[in-house]
Amino acid sequence: MDDALRQLVIRRAGGRCEFCRLPQRGHDERFSVDHVIARKHGGGDEDSNLALCCLRCNLHKGTNLSGVDPVDHSIVPLFSPRRDVWSDHFRWDGAILLGTTSAGRATIEVLAMNAPPRVRLRQALMAEGLFHLG
Repeated sequence: MDDALRQLVIRRAGGRCEFCRLPQRGHDERFSVDHVIARKHGGGDEDSNLALCCLRCNLHKGTNLSGVDPVDHSIVPLFSPRRDVWSDHFRWDGAILLGTTSAGRATIEVLAMNAPPRVRLRQALMAEGLFHLG
């Protein structure tokens, strides 16, 4: 991927993971450009299929396109930063991310977004003024 495309993805995301909203600023690991629909599932390299993603979200998401809603146990598509509006699927309760839809809840589970180390990281970044809810 060329640098111009990577920079477009970073700018569009506001320098934040498009899944968990973690900011790249103040974070040691370089965020990756994720294929929302993995190549193995026919996803391409066009900007409409790319999202800025922190390492932890990227590793947990892998090539997954769906997950199980922990409330009703239905199989649902994961949140897609290119198709969905983040605030329609998630809300914050302090440093804990809550899913407000089946897709939001399944995405939180598959990406392990509320694993204790991730919550502690968000709390620390919030205390430093580097992480803002929204």
